[in-house]
Amino acid sequence: MAISVNHNLGFWNVRIGFLLEIRLRVYAMSYPNCSKRSKHGEIEKEEAIEKEVAVSIISKKPVIKVAAICGSLRKASYNRGLIRAAIELSKEQIEGLHVEYVETAALPMLNTDLEVDGRFPAEVEEFRQKILEADCCLFASPDYNYSVTPIVKNALDWGSRPPNVWAGKAAAAVSAVGGGRRAQYHLRQIGVVLDLHFINKPEFYMNAHRPPGKFNVDGDLVDSDTKEDLKEILLSLQAFTMRLQGKC
Repeated sequence: MAISVNHNLGFWNVRIGFLLEIRLRVYAMSYPNCSKRSKHGEIEKEEAIEKEVAVSIISKKPVIKVAAICGSLRKASYNRGLIRAAIELSKEQIEGLHVEYVETAALPMLNTDLEVDGRFPAEVEEFRQKILEADCCLFASPDYNYSVTPIVKNALDWGSRPPNVWAGKAAAAVSAVGGGRRAQYHLRQIGVVLDLHFINKPEFYMNAHRPPGKFNVDGDLVDSDTKEDLKEILLSLQAFTMRLQGKC
């Protein structure tokens, strides 16, 4: 905010600080887990979110919260590497976007017998809450037998139990290995019944096994061109989410 009269600067600094404090407190209520300090008193996640909110307020651009879901449980999964890269890009290069990895490994296989007195198992409740609080979703998944992986399908099924936490959200899909486009086509079909709206362009398919190497031995994305392609996906998802929410 530029103000030409010097004596007004103090007033506006106080006003911006006051509004920022209010917004941060409200935002913290949406992220209750972020206020929990570790045994060493570290609050890196909370500080990162506060920084994003502060930048958003100054630029008048809302923070879009992305729930990122991986379709592979393998530790060095290339698709998991895409999510880590997306988190890094959102922190360093994309204003107003916060990407959070949402764990799905602990989810039991869908079984409605596990729903007791209208409540879900604790792991399912936690997962559903994270999706509910997100503005949109990012799926990174390989192709298993021409379709989505069991991990993704199970997560979608648990989230679809009434009330459906996917409804009305924007989404994007990326794949790091050959054949991923078939999984994405099925994911888009499933999205119809879930009222989950996928971006159409750009599309992101790659073959991590084709030289030159795009990932290191730990599964981290190191190829700059691929990072740029992933950034375009995130920017498109951000813009589409804002349009769905009537924010632009």
